[in-house]
Amino acid sequence: MKHIEITINGTAYPCSPTMGAMLRFKQETGREITEIDPTSFTDLCTYLWCCVASAAKREGKTFDLSLMEFADNLTPEDMTAWNTAITADAETNGDAPGEKKRKRR
Repeated sequence: MKHIEITINGTAYPCSPTMGAMLRFKQETGREITEIDPTSFTDLCTYLWCCVASAAKREGKTFDLSLMEFADNLTPEDMTAWNTAITADAETNGDAPGEKKRKRR
């Protein structure tokens, strides 16, 4: 997995799809990460926030933006760049959000 960062208000935050991010997504939405709708801006924004919150916690970086504060400061270009980064990484590793893993033969 490559290192991904999201910059909000001039501050770069780490962003990783950790187990903590998956649990946060479940707490926020009541749904499992496997139920993400890849066409839903709400799902993707929420998952991105979860990934940033979890990665920041893991790396000891302060991240105290609520989901709404995060979304208020996130641009469509930020979302596109993140989506491109995780999609490229997922295609390499075979684990895109909302996709079922294929069995390798």
